[in-house]
Amino acid sequence: MLYLDHAATTPLRPEAREAMDPYLGDMFGNPSGIHATSRAAKTALEDARQRAAELLGADHPLDVVFTGGGTESANLGVAGPALVSGGGVVTSAVEHEAVLETAAFLGRLGRNVTVIGVDAMGLVDPLEVSGAVGPDTAVVSVMTANNETGVRQPIGAIAAASREAHPGVLIHTDAVQAFVSEEITVESLGADLVTLASHKFGGPQGVGLLHVRREVALEPVLHGGGQEIGRRSGTHNVAGILGMVAAMEATAKDRDRFRSDVATARGAFEARLATAVPEVIFTVPAEQRLIQHAHFRVPGIDAETLLIRLDGLGVAAGAGSACHSGAVEVSHVLMAMGLDEEAARSSVRISFGWTSRPGDGEVGADAVTECIEALR
Repeated sequence: MLYLDHAATTPLRPEAREAMDPYLGDMFGNPSGIHATSRAAKTALEDARQRAAELLGADHPLDVVFTGGGTESANLGVAGPALVSGGGVVTSAVEHEAVLETAAFLGRLGRNVTVIGVDAMGLVDPLEVSGAVGPDTAVVSVMTANNETGVRQPIGAIAAASREAHPGVLIHTDAVQAFVSEEITVESLGADLVTLASHKFGGPQGVGLLHVRREVALEPVLHGGGQEIGRRSGTHNVAGILGMVAAMEATAKDRDRFRSDVATARGAFEARLATAVPEVIFTVPAEQRLIQHAHFRVPGIDAETLLIRLDGLGVAAGAGSACHSGAVEVSHVLMAMGLDEEAARSSVRISFGWTSRPGDGEVGADAVTECIEALR
């Protein structure tokens, strides 16, 4: 298989597997206990928290909250402050469903929810966001980079403009797609709350984190035993957390190599495809998106049919978010960008990852070209 769907999930890094292995066997303790087995797990957990905090430039290790994944982190990051303060949310029309559905939930509770539109490239205007921020706004949530198109948002400018409009507003950003290729720190983003998902950068599935300053009041979305200093109840997934943090460290060390190999692969893919299929349309200019994303459409070619044919050739690719439980839906991201339904249903996402080789781009482009010619 030629795997070109890393934006959906990416293979487990060997560093993550090695870090997890002891905690899937003899070191099985619950870190909330008091005996030696539990204390060993607690020590490993807090060491991982310290390392994650250092990677993110957090002020304190306890600013890192371990969760069950990106969706949970986004729910906690958006709903948590709003439920405590009674305030509302300003977000964008191209956010992941984890944010948009949380905002809709708050709206059903009577909170003020404003969804900002985007331009034809999917970019959010910082001034439009700040214009919607008021004293009753608890959280502004705009993603660092889009999971479908890869477009990078001006999150620093959005944060600055929002705080100028209302100094007390909190900034949440979904950095799930960006971490693998971009240096993500709290300072560089200007964010109070940052969501990460382990399996997007070579960690295990089912674990994530939320950066949130300790002084920020959160209403938990999971209630129970009060783990994570009351912010996220539930027995810790120690093996998963250690795997995630090991993958974070490996990703940070590997970024230069990653960017070089992926830039070569994506550039070759787009150049070769454009030569073979001149009518191909790339959704966002290369300089505006993450280096690992290629998002395109060919008029008259249905994306779902193309993906099925690619799968038959042993090439894995995607179309839109991988979080719809198999449902075939028109992308809300592409519709918000002004594409009509036919164009949206023709759009395909190719995404490279840490296992991609420079030559994968040309192989992938040849496979896409072969399928398009067959469909014609």
